[in-house]
Amino acid sequence: MRIITTPTLKEAISVVHDALNQKKVLILVGKCTVQYKGRARSTLSLGDRILIIKRDGAVLVHRPTGYAPVNYQRSGCIFYAKLEEDRLKIEAIDQKHKEYMKIFFSEITLVACLDLRDPGEFALYATEEDIRRAILANPEMLEEGFKPISIEKEVEPGFIDICGLDKNDNLVIVELKRKKADKTAVTQLAKYVNDIKKRSRRVVRGILAAPSITKDAHILLISLGLEFKKINIKACMESLRKTEERKITEYL
Repeated sequence: MRIITTPTLKEAISVVHDALNQKKVLILVGKCTVQYKGRARSTLSLGDRILIIKRDGAVLVHRPTGYAPVNYQRSGCIFYAKLEEDRLKIEAIDQKHKEYMKIFFSEITLVACLDLRDPGEFALYATEEDIRRAILANPEMLEEGFKPISIEKEVEPGFIDICGLDKNDNLVIVELKRKKADKTAVTQLAKYVNDIKKRSRRVVRGILAAPSITKDAHILLISLGLEFKKINIKACMESLRKTEERKITEYL
């Protein structure tokens, strides 16, 4: 680990080379400009920025405010760093996507080379209401051509999470679970489907939507003529985030 505050450019380039050569995390704080060429072209004039280069070759340039980077490169970049005309130049090249970024530091407040390790597992939690909102906002997350027509529909056994129509105009009863679905969830869905079949002339399908399902529950599901759809919790939360951001911009 090497951390230097207010380094000279020569001191900084030494730390930068160590971090890049040893594939450690590099953090640079100082005044810089950024040039980007790839999906589009952009230039970022001089300002105080935070540059982070991660062990996998991902690059993030942050302003002093806001959570999102103003410039970034995906993992797998290769790097070149040198002193050039009283500036420290770092070039990040993403050969796979043909993207190029050049960062020029004229002043450096802090440089750090960090040997960071993160073996922890990431667990994302969402409520069934979150999953339902995500599917209502983007029905294709359940299946292609799905059209929701009602939520929390009351039937004799309880409340159906989502009721809709598939691309063939069949009625679809959806039971949502935020965790691994078990046999109880299957029997619950079966009750809803049977109740609707008594009152509808349409073909009725039952779908259990959850991140995963137990083996016993899957066997029971198939035997009852019902279906399982795997729900990606991360994709649901990302869909909700984009929907909420879109709604906010409508008022700007």
